[in-house]
Amino acid sequence: QVQLVESGGGLVQAGGSLRLSCLASGSIFSINAMGWYRQAPGKERELVARLSSDGTTNYADSVKGRFSLYRAGVKNTVFLRMNNLKPEDTAVYYCNGNLRSGDRDSYDMDYWGKGTLVTVSS
Repeated sequence: QVQLVESGGGLVQAGGSLRLSCLASGSIFSINAMGWYRQAPGKERELVARLSSDGTTNYADSVKGRFSLYRAGVKNTVFLRMNNLKPEDTAVYYCNGNLRSGDRDSYDMDYWGKGTLVTVSS
């Protein structure tokens, strides 16, 4: 069974940095894209950054120049480096993977992690 396991959230002061990591585990045939979404209290979930299999990375306008999404080491792991954090970055961050499992008759679908809380104090 495919699972996305996140780590790295926490409390940080404005201007600080955090790094989130996400590991996709289980039987995986192929990965189309991996990335991060976030949901602040009272708001809808929104895309933060997404890395496609062709190497293209998309960022939300609000994080461009401050956040960096990259893959390193194990292929099924992505990292989100967040610099110059602002109070408005406070949210639960969810890892997302669009992938195909190794199960028979599987197809491309979205998988989600359980979320990790990032709190930025002013």
